Amino acid sequence: MDLGLKNKVYIVTGGAKGIGEAISQLIAAEGGIVVIAGRNAQDNDITVQSIIAKGGQALAVQAELGKVEDCKKVVDACVTAYGRIDGIVNNAGANDGVGLENGAPGAFMQSLQHNLSHYYNMAHYALPYLKITKGSILNIGSKVATTGQGNTSGYAASKGAINALTREWAVELLKYGIRVNTVIPAEVWTPLYETWINSLPNPAEKLASITANIPFEQRMTTSEEIANTSVFVLSERSSHTTGQILYVDGGYTHLDRSIKQ
Repeated sequence: MDLGLKNKVYIVTGGAKGIGEAISQLIAAEGGIVVIAGRNAQDNDITVQSIIAKGGQALAVQAELGKVEDCKKVVDACVTAYGRIDGIVNNAGANDGVGLENGAPGAFMQSLQHNLSHYYNMAHYALPYLKITKGSILNIGSKVATTGQGNTSGYAASKGAINALTREWAVELLKYGIRVNTVIPAEVWTPLYETWINSLPNPAEKLASITANIPFEQRMTTSEEIANTSVFVLSERSSHTTGQILYVDGGYTHLDRSIKQ
């Protein structure tokens, strides 16, 4: 299916690794132009070069997205280079383990700054350009906002707020023809996830216990599966979808996780 992305311009935060990279690669494969924003300049450049080597178009912008001025810098760089913005994928963030018991109030606020503020800031600064193109905002959330996890209050609060902002922005931006949606992953195999698993005393045993509780096929979701849904929803092929929170998680969140095949 042609998603109609040819020569349209999309900003992807955290677009150089894991889910973000899969989304960046798919947008480029569909003919879109990707602006990858993230703090690690080397990772950004590697992904951009990979896209260019495949015949795609991409630009890297090094940014500490927790800083307001850096969010504006990303938008300005995109518009300077390409003259337009057709969509934003708010993806960057990390489960930082700031819990109620072990996290000081300052650490909680810092977690919100790192995981939530740039979703708002990126959308705010891109909005004038999205109005022109009748573009789309896609937020990447987390099942933690629905299920809880324990010991991650900052991240859970951020992801819960992202769900609420998706519905709020979808209402506010109706008059501009701008669609806003969220895709929710659960257990996704990414480099960050692999690093976490391998840091545990019995990684293979832990991984097996996790996948056993994923109802559909007892396996991890791939980054490419998240990207497939994300880019479809971002595109005009999903032209009457807005204000939706879509779970791409093998049934982890809403099916009984004790189901066994």
